[in-house]
Parts: sequence; C-alpha cells; structure tokens
Amino acid sequence: MGYDSTNHVTFVHVVRRPPLNALINYLIDNLMLDFQGDLALETVRHYLRDDDSQDARALLAKLAEDRGVSDMMITLADCLKDYIRTGITEEVVREQIRLYAES
Repeated sequence: MGYDSTNHVTFVHVVRRPPLNALINYLIDNLMLDFQGDLALETVRHYLRDDDSQDARALLAKLAEDRGVSDMMITLADCLKDYIRTGITEEVVREQIRLYAES
C-alpha cells in the first residue's frame, strides 16, 4: 500500500511465486543426470556394428580419439540437463551425440 501524488491510497499487487513452485524449480535446476551401468567402447562398437552412417562413423572416430566413452557420457549427461524441462527424446539424444562427435 502507498500514496500517489494526490494523496490517494494506492495498492500494489505483488505477484509471489508459491513456495512449492520455488522448491520445484530449485530441485529441477539442481537435478543431476547420470547413466546407470557401465558403457565400454566395445559395447558402443557392438551397437553400431551394422550402422554405416556418417554419424556412427564420426562417433566411433571421436571415441577412439578420446580413448573411451567416459568423456562422451559426462558431456551427454551435462548437455541433456538442458532438456529436462522440455523432454529428453531420442532425437534430442541423437543431436547431442552428433554434436559431441563433431567437437
């Protein structure tokens, strides 16, 4: 509540975020994404053995350069956090793998 230039009482409407929404936003913003289980380079090669696409070849080359999948797993988990609110789909993961392979 305040007064305007003519000394009339004015009311200020303050929009507050409900505490539960603030907590939910905090939890989502601080959510950690991880992959269950181990993934070895040989396992990736097994999955991609019949895939002759440019994306598969680029990924295998990048993983060979990195000498394993650890960097890819960390990078993917970090990048996919940005999609938690909108959804992590197969296409989103495919695009993130493509970007990783091109880096």
